[in-house]
Amino acid sequence: MNTVTASVAPVGILLREWRAARRLSQLDLALEAGMSARHLSCIENGKSRASREAVTRLADALDMPLRERNALLVAAGYAPMHPESGLGTPALEPVRRAIDLILEQQEPYPAYVINRHWDVLMANRAAMNVNRFLLGRDSAYDNMLRQFFDPADLRSRVVNWEEIAGDLLRHLHGRIAATPSDVVARALLDEVLGHPGVPVRWRRREVDNAPSLLLTSVFRRDDTELRFFSTMTTFATPHDVTLDELCIECCFPDDEATAAFCRALADANRKN
Repeated sequence: MNTVTASVAPVGILLREWRAARRLSQLDLALEAGMSARHLSCIENGKSRASREAVTRLADALDMPLRERNALLVAAGYAPMHPESGLGTPALEPVRRAIDLILEQQEPYPAYVINRHWDVLMANRAAMNVNRFLLGRDSAYDNMLRQFFDPADLRSRVVNWEEIAGDLLRHLHGRIAATPSDVVARALLDEVLGHPGVPVRWRRREVDNAPSLLLTSVFRRDDTELRFFSTMTTFATPHDVTLDELCIECCFPDDEATAAFCRALADANRKN
């Protein structure tokens, strides 16, 4: 083990990782956080203990997500600041009602609630109906990236797969670059890159190639083609880790044929 690394407090390691991710020098971060570069250097090297207020200011300057803010506080020897509540807990009951309303209003078109790792936490009836139609069964995964990258799953029904999958990977690469401590995202990247037919160039982050603002996903089963574009809804200024990581994806038909199919599919499933 490197003796220098071993002697450094965990908070110092985290701060250096985040500075590198944000491309900030010690002086840049110190100025943003309202402290001296010497004090920040001492914190990173384990020679000085940061106050809780200083850690909070550093997290603000680094624009850290709530989960990572908690991790930084714990590494510095303090209790986490932001709670993490399950969607089914009383604390988030008003939010759950709002989410249920959004999912219901999106019918007969698909809508999903996903977290920062693209796990599908909730979905409306239309989403389940459309997926079952496309696959002829339920998906093997509760994760959108896995669905879109496994040739035996939804990937087999995506006409413009390379366009959609490439865009999803750009988002994943961006998340990893923005959140260097997210080991789950790194493992997910390795997993999806391991599927056959994934271009080698996707292993590297294309910094100059930002995710597209609007993409149409084109699906086909037999003679039926479905075209959707999506909108993403997040919660403003959340104080709970769960809310900070939630996103509601609503899919809208890109043509009348898709809209008519979704309406007919909803009617058929109501009769069954």
